[in-house]
Amino acid sequence: MKKFLLLVFISIGFAQFSYAQRGAVGFEVLDPMMEIPDHTPMMNDTWEKINLLMYKVTKKGNETIYTPHFPDELKKIEKTIVELPGYIVPLNAGRTHTNFMLSVLPIMQCSFCGTNDIPPMIEIFIKKGKNVKYSEDPIRIRGRVHLNSNMQSGNAEIQILDAELINY
Repeated sequence: MKKFLLLVFISIGFAQFSYAQRGAVGFEVLDPMMEIPDHTPMMNDTWEKINLLMYKVTKKGNETIYTPHFPDELKKIEKTIVELPGYIVPLNAGRTHTNFMLSVLPIMQCSFCGTNDIPPMIEIFIKKGKNVKYSEDPIRIRGRVHLNSNMQSGNAEIQILDAELINY
């Protein structure tokens, strides 16, 4: 009986270990010691400028306020038409989108956004009457840069307006 119980406990232990390795829903769990995924294939001159975004930090009572600061190099691209490669990060559920975030990393690697020279995500507003179908593959968009210092308008400090999907 003792051997049987020992065998059962060992089997349960292996099953639990296997389950933890796969993750709760069958996805592999990222090893915390693993290197951060390479985002450089998506980087271009525009993403480099976007990465210059900084924040002015002030206190108002117990509240910390972060105000976007756009360095001159970033201000130079405001209202210009740019092309950006990246991955769709949906803001709403659905297959097609007219407003979403764009990142240099796929959504499954979002925990790495904003670290180690990875630029912030930017908000995309697709041209009126158009939409973009969600994909886990990278896309390329073209549109006009808007530096959004009023966070009451949209979800991000840097936005691309009148954007359209272009062939990759």
